[in-house]
Amino acid sequence: MAVSSSSFLSTASLTNSKSNISFASSVSPSIRSVVFRSSIPPSSHRRVMTVRSKIREIFMPALSSTMTEGKIVSWIKTEGEKLAKGESVVVVESDKADMDVETFYDGYLAAIVVGEGETAPVGAAIGLLAETEAEIEEAKTKAASKSSSSSSAAEAVATSPPPVTSSPAPAIAQPTPVTAVADGPRKTVATPYAKKLAKQHKVDIGSIAGTGPFGRVTATDVETAAGIAPSKSSVAPPPPPPPAAVNGKATTATNLPPLLPDSSIVPFTAMQSAVSKNMIESLSVPTFRVGYPVNTDALDALYEKVKPKGVTMTALLAKAAGMALAQHPVVNASCKDGKSFSYNANINVAVAVAINGGLITPVLQDADKLDLYLLSQKWKELVGKARSKQLQPHEYNSGTFTLSNLGMFGVDRFDAILPPGQGAIMAVGGSKPTVVADKDGFFSVKNRMVVNVTADHRIVYGADLAAFLQTFAKIIENPDSLTL
Repeated sequence: MAVSSSSFLSTASLTNSKSNISFASSVSPSIRSVVFRSSIPPSSHRRVMTVRSKIREIFMPALSSTMTEGKIVSWIKTEGEKLAKGESVVVVESDKADMDVETFYDGYLAAIVVGEGETAPVGAAIGLLAETEAEIEEAKTKAASKSSSSSSAAEAVATSPPPVTSSPAPAIAQPTPVTAVADGPRKTVATPYAKKLAKQHKVDIGSIAGTGPFGRVTATDVETAAGIAPSKSSVAPPPPPPPAAVNGKATTATNLPPLLPDSSIVPFTAMQSAVSKNMIESLSVPTFRVGYPVNTDALDALYEKVKPKGVTMTALLAKAAGMALAQHPVVNASCKDGKSFSYNANINVAVAVAINGGLITPVLQDADKLDLYLLSQKWKELVGKARSKQLQPHEYNSGTFTLSNLGMFGVDRFDAILPPGQGAIMAVGGSKPTVVADKDGFFSVKNRMVVNVTADHRIVYGADLAAFLQTFAKIIENPDSLTL
């Protein structure tokens, strides 16, 4: 009886302290026969069973709905190491978090295809898992062949050189200006950029001993062989100065301003790239902004009472925003296709948090319904996970309304950029003593803050936003309902 090869998909395995997922794999069978002798007398027939061994590909997982590529932070296991089902194998950085990727099968980590610090698109093979120790060499051969063929294919696609100030070349196969050249049966494995450098510097790449995974020749190896100093940064060194014009047209690089003296290029991290993409996408949404002053004397007094119980000002503001959104659902709505909009069933308040190297918005789900103390506890957990880059995707991409608070930094007012897919974002300034005149003309000094809301004008109109802000102000100025 033959056990046929098939494709397997894993399920996510989540824990409270760390983000873990299990990788998907495909099977490459190689047949081996095992004879099972039955206890039936010799006159009876023998039973022969054919078992297929398996070499599985470890794929780059999709850690969020917006993730298109991931970066290998570190390999927890080394090549040749035995793995047990459920063990963490590699740490992958997505656009928002670092996650441990677990193996869904027993076996051996036969080959690492994408090394630490390198990136790969979602679904690409980043390693190979062998079922038995005897298949490790076979898996390494397959990995070397896969890397070589993908590099050649990437080279064949490219038709034009990159501009001088292009973004750093990723370690995965990418289009390059080198055309595919038939090299015969040569088994040298090199990255596309290494081959490009070898051609530029007239270095025989076949004579270079690679230092990359399973002997792959890297750009640094080529630079060393050419007698030039390897690049200190991760930015790919630019090719020799291109001609002033290509096919009669000036190249893009010649139109760019030169770098300032002593300046350096710093590539975006995965998180910064995601923020950049979202900001550009936000420019396509027609927005308008409305500011509103809110007296905070009563809120400040409430905060002093609940602060010893672990309640934060962020939790108070998020709770107040959630309660106001419940009365004005259009501000909690979203328009994603420009043709229709949807009322969201839940009020999930995302709160902007600055972390090392970027910005993330952990989401307080059902902020209008949660008890204030439970909401504050949940917020502290989310901030801790955000700063350790362990948020689950649903904990940062499920927001329906965003709150950004710079008041603690002394900012009195500011405008916020609308996140894609949301109807509005509130920017909260700091509370400070302000001279206020009442309806009878008498002056007094009260603590007041200014909140500015940026809204999608396709679904939220001026009257809608004004009514929402009035409700929000009433809740803040009479905050007893926040603790109910």
